[in-house]
Amino acid sequence: MIDVIIAGGGPTGLMLAAELRLQGVGVVVLERDPEPTPVVRSLGLHVRSIEVMDQRGLLERFLEHGTKHEGGGYFAGIVKPWPERLDTAHGYILGIPQTVTDRLLAEHAVAVGAEIRRGTEVIGIGQDDYGVTVQTAGGAELRSSFLVGCDGGRSAVRKLIGVGFPGEPSRVDTLLGEMRLTVPAESLAAINAEVRRTELRFGAMPLGDGFHRVLVPAARVSAERSTFEEFTEQLRATAGTDLGAHEPRWLSRFGDATRLADRYRSGRVLLAGDAAHVHPPTGGQGLNLGIQDAFNLGWKLAASVRGWAPADLLDTYESERRPVAAEVLDNTRAQMHLLGAEPGPQAVRRLLAELMDFEDVTRFLIERITAIGVRYDMGPGPFPIGRRLRDMPVGRARLYELLRGGRGLLLDRTGRLSVSGWGDRVDHVVAPDAEIEAAAVLLRPDGHVAWAGDDQDELGERLSRWFGYPDYGLP
Repeated sequence: MIDVIIAGGGPTGLMLAAELRLQGVGVVVLERDPEPTPVVRSLGLHVRSIEVMDQRGLLERFLEHGTKHEGGGYFAGIVKPWPERLDTAHGYILGIPQTVTDRLLAEHAVAVGAEIRRGTEVIGIGQDDYGVTVQTAGGAELRSSFLVGCDGGRSAVRKLIGVGFPGEPSRVDTLLGEMRLTVPAESLAAINAEVRRTELRFGAMPLGDGFHRVLVPAARVSAERSTFEEFTEQLRATAGTDLGAHEPRWLSRFGDATRLADRYRSGRVLLAGDAAHVHPPTGGQGLNLGIQDAFNLGWKLAASVRGWAPADLLDTYESERRPVAAEVLDNTRAQMHLLGAEPGPQAVRRLLAELMDFEDVTRFLIERITAIGVRYDMGPGPFPIGRRLRDMPVGRARLYELLRGGRGLLLDRTGRLSVSGWGDRVDHVVAPDAEIEAAAVLLRPDGHVAWAGDDQDELGERLSRWFGYPDYGLP
């Protein structure tokens, strides 16, 4: 029997596979497509995802293939300088095509022992008290302890387990593609500037290899694939010219549908990423939201497989991540409204642009978009209970380096506390000079603070809450 089957080999599924392998859990990823997609759906990583990569020792590889964009943030295309002293050691957006992100995460997952089976489509699911049976289009039948659907907005897993996906259908479609243009660079810059005064869903960006990434509003909502003829027709309708577009290497379309799964878990089957939530791409949050789902779920699911998870630990995946997704859906709804060309949305947009000159307003919006403002409900306690900590020096190391093993961490300024009984799940680092606002903090494997204080009995209760029963045969 396989420990965990993951349906979907995109960034969410690949990140989850690696997180499970970090805990010694057996993983098989089933990906329907026989080859990686060439379509670049996402262009970058936000701060929290950058931190996640750092916490797992992957950031240097991503930096080698990406470009840092420092000093600026945006909401609905309103660009403002980032506030000073943003709560992160990574105050930038990392520009990196999703195709590269997918490749790096696949390489990482395979390197730590995950198996990826391409060209394998899930068509049937059955489950009982002991596991899940997965049927594939090729006639194979696989058995696992758990199944996670990371198979996108049209998730077969979600449909097969009967989870509802309520929300709003698309009202507008946008065409996206990569193609060559013959219009001179100076003319293209002028056209971009003029059209984007009223239509922010338009743009043509050079990719450095003779191709441009082109975005233009579609004339109608459609379930059909976009065609090059439709693309050039819409360019002429929107910009008055087709920009000399030719030689498209891929074309796509996306809508502004906004949907959230009724629940993230049905027995031994769970949902993550776009299988659990879809929303417009405004703010570039989709890929990041999925990676962060995986980061929250991985250690909890591994604990369930390995047998030390508290009874309700796996349920906290939904109770923590579903509200985060609901907030992203709301902010993308707001951003899409502000992108409208009508007088009303434009008036609200001008007002928000003025409000964003106040640093506290910009900070609030940037923390939302980048996900560094996420705070999980972990019960009463002093700040920063429920939040993740920024990276910081800890002795001769860094905090995020100490989290790379995927274990819990007691960061202890007192030297008087103990994790005896949980030594196989939690590391203990005595750091008198740690820059934390408490005598000690207990971090979960995802870097979020589960406890702060100096009382050993309180610490023991929190260790049991998040890391199960102690084993006093352990150090």
